[in-house]
Amino acid sequence: QVQLVESGGGLVQPGGSLRLSCAASGTTFSIGVMGWYRQALGKGCELVAAITTGGSTNYADSVKGRFTISRDNGKNTVYLQMSSLKPEDTAVYYCNAQIKLPARPTLDYWGQGTQVTVSS
Repeated sequence: QVQLVESGGGLVQPGGSLRLSCAASGTTFSIGVMGWYRQALGKGCELVAAITTGGSTNYADSVKGRFTISRDNGKNTVYLQMSSLKPEDTAVYYCNAQIKLPARPTLDYWGQGTQVTVSS
């Protein structure tokens, strides 16, 4: 089956930077849109950024100009470069990918989540 494995979370001071990575692995598959979502304590899940196979991107207004999403299609990996981090960016960040397995419909797959804490 398919797994999404995230890495790169942690504790950072306000104004600092972090880079999240998410690699998809498993049986033969094709990947469509990949993205990052986040959920802060006591809040709902929100889309942070998404990227198509062709490289078109979409960002939440709250992160525009500070976060950059990118992907390496050869490595089935999506990245989120986060800069000028603010305490309100503190959340669990989840990787998402739309993946189609042979003879199966396209489904949403999720990573296990990685904690990002912005605090002095």
